[in-house]
Amino acid sequence: MKGMGSDKDAILDLVTSRSNVQRQEIIAAYKCNFGQDLIEDLKYELTGKFERLIVSLMRTPAYHDAKEINDAVKGAGTNEKVLIEVMASRNNQQIQDMVAAYKDAYGSDIEEDIIADTSGHFKKTLIVLLQGTRDESGVVDADLVEQDAQDLYAAGEEQWGTDEAKFIMILGNRSKTHLHMVFDAYEKIGETTIEDSIKNELSGDFERLMLAVVQCIRSVPMFYAKRLYKSMKGYLTVNTSSPLFPGLGTTDNTLIRIMISRSEIDMLDIRECFRLLYEKSLYNMIKDDTSGDYKRTLLNLCGGDDDLAGEFFPEAAQIAYKMWETSAMTKVQLRPTLRPAHDFDPAADAQALRKAMKGFGTDEDAIIDIIAQRSNAQRQEIRQTFKSLLGRDLMKDLKSELSKNLERLTIGLMLTPAEFDAKMMKKAMEGAGTDEHALIEILVTRSSEQILAMNAAYQAGYKNSMEDAIHSDTSGLFCRILVSLAQGAREEDPADEERANADAQELADACNADSDDMENKFMSILCTRSFPHLRRVFQEFVRYSNKDIEQIIKKEMSGDVKNAFYAIVRSVKNQPSYFADRLYKAMKGLGTDDRALIRIMVSRSEIDLFNIRKEFKETHDVSLHEFIQVETMISYVT
Repeated sequence: MKGMGSDKDAILDLVTSRSNVQRQEIIAAYKCNFGQDLIEDLKYELTGKFERLIVSLMRTPAYHDAKEINDAVKGAGTNEKVLIEVMASRNNQQIQDMVAAYKDAYGSDIEEDIIADTSGHFKKTLIVLLQGTRDESGVVDADLVEQDAQDLYAAGEEQWGTDEAKFIMILGNRSKTHLHMVFDAYEKIGETTIEDSIKNELSGDFERLMLAVVQCIRSVPMFYAKRLYKSMKGYLTVNTSSPLFPGLGTTDNTLIRIMISRSEIDMLDIRECFRLLYEKSLYNMIKDDTSGDYKRTLLNLCGGDDDLAGEFFPEAAQIAYKMWETSAMTKVQLRPTLRPAHDFDPAADAQALRKAMKGFGTDEDAIIDIIAQRSNAQRQEIRQTFKSLLGRDLMKDLKSELSKNLERLTIGLMLTPAEFDAKMMKKAMEGAGTDEHALIEILVTRSSEQILAMNAAYQAGYKNSMEDAIHSDTSGLFCRILVSLAQGAREEDPADEERANADAQELADACNADSDDMENKFMSILCTRSFPHLRRVFQEFVRYSNKDIEQIIKKEMSGDVKNAFYAIVRSVKNQPSYFADRLYKAMKGLGTDDRALIRIMVSRSEIDLFNIRKEFKETHDVSLHEFIQVETMISYVT
C-alpha cells in the first residue's frame, strides 16, 4: 500500500491465504511495526466491492456477524433475510460470541435492537434463537421424539389454525440430532414433510425463518448452497427496469457474507451441495458472475472448481443419499390451478363466445374469461354445444378472430390433452429444425396412459405414427431413447427394494464401462422402471458409487442423450421443480420461448401448476405470476 497506487494482487493473495486467527495477528503486528490501523489503511487504499470483501475478511467472525446484524436493523428498513440467515445457521457459541461483540462494537443490546425492529412470531423466534441455548448434547429420547412429532402435527395440520408457539418451542430449542428424528417421525404421521406443513400453516417472515431453521437442521451446507445460488444474478435474468424487480442482480452483500463466514468451516461441503443442486460448480458460477480483483478474492475463498472433481465429499454424499430417501418417502399432493367451473352452462358459454366474436372487433377479455376458467372437459362440451347450437366450428372461429400467441394459447386450451400433446410433438419435429427439448419434456413427463392416448391422437390427426415421425427426425441413441419412451410402457409398480439395489449396482458398474455400454444400460433402466422404483435406485446408486446420478450424466454424457437422461432424473426427483426450471429457461434472457411457455402452462394447469408455482417461487424468489407479467402478455392463465 506504500507509494503511488496499491498492489492489490499482493493484498488479496496474502489476506486469502491466511486464516482469520492469523489475520488478527497481522492486524496487531501492523500496528506495532507501523503505528497505523491496518483496516483503516485498507479502507483508504481499496474501493467498492473489493474493499468491502477484504475489510470484512479482517474482522473476527463474531464482529463480522455483529456488523451484519447491525446493518440489517439500523436505518429505516429491516433486512429480514440477513436476520434469518445468521440466526438460523449459527451454533450456540457463535451466537453468544456475536451477542458480546455487538455490545462491544455498538454499545447497545442486540436483543433490544431486534425487538425494536421486528414483530410478531418472527420476533419471538429470533429472540429464542438469540439465547444460544439449543440443546447440543446429542442425547435423544425416543419417547420425546414421538411426542414432539405428534405435538407439531397437532399444532398445524390436525387443527383449524396453527399453534405457532409449539413450532417455536420445539424448532428453537431441541438438538439437531433430535429434530432429524422428529422430522422423520412427522413424515410418517402426516404423510408430508415438515417443510410442506410450514408452507401450508405459516406465512411471511415467520414462515421463511422456520423453513431456514429446518433447512439448517437438515444440512447447513445445503442451506448455504441455495443462498449462494440466489445471491448471483445468473439465476434470474428479467427486465430489471420493471418495478416488480427492484435491484435484481448479484446480491454482493450476501455473497460476501457467506463466502467469508463459511470459508473456514464448511466451504467444501457447500461447494459439493451447490454442484448437487445446480448445473454448474460454485467456482464457475462466481467466475461467470463477478469480475476483477473482487472475483479473484472470491475464487480464492471458494478454493476449487468441482466441475473437475469426481466423488462426493463425505457430508455431501450423505446429503445426496438423504435427499433421494426423502424424495422416495414423501407423498406429494398434486394441485392444479384450474378446476371445473361451478354452475357450468355450456349453452350460455357458447352463446357468450359467439357474441364476443360477432360483429366488428373481438372481445378478447370475454373469450379469455370463459376459456381460462373452464376445465378441459367443460371446454370440450362448449366446443360440441357451439356446433350444435350455432352450426359453426368454434376452433375455426377462434383461429379467425385471434392472432399470434393468444390464438396459439387459446387453441391449445380447446384441444383435448392428447390432441394438444400430439400437436406439440408434431410442431417439435416439423420444419427444418427439431426442438429436442420439447420432445424430451413431453415424453419424459407423461404417464403411460397419456403417451398411449397421444399416440392415438397423433395417428388420427396426422395420418402417421408418432414413432415413425421420431425415427424420421432423430437418430442414434437419442432416437432409441425417444422411441422407448413413446411406447408408453413404463412400469407403474412401487419400488422393489431388492431389484432397486441390483439396478443401482448395475448402473454403478456401467460407469466403469465404455460410453456405449454405459448409455445402453442407463437407457434400459431409466426408460422402463417406474418413478418410485427409480427414486430408490438413485438413492442406492449414491451408496454404491459415492457419486450422484445427475453428476455422472452431466460429466460422462453429452448432447441430446445427456439432456434426455438428465430430464428423467430431474422428473423422478421432483417433477414440479423440473417444470419450474423449464418455465424459467423459457423466459430468461432475450426473447421468450413462447411455445415452451404455452405448452407447459396448458398441459399442467389441471395437474400440478400450483406445485410448479411453489417450486418457482422457492427457487427464484419471485412468483411465476410476476415473472410472466414482466416477460409476456399472458399472465391471465395463472
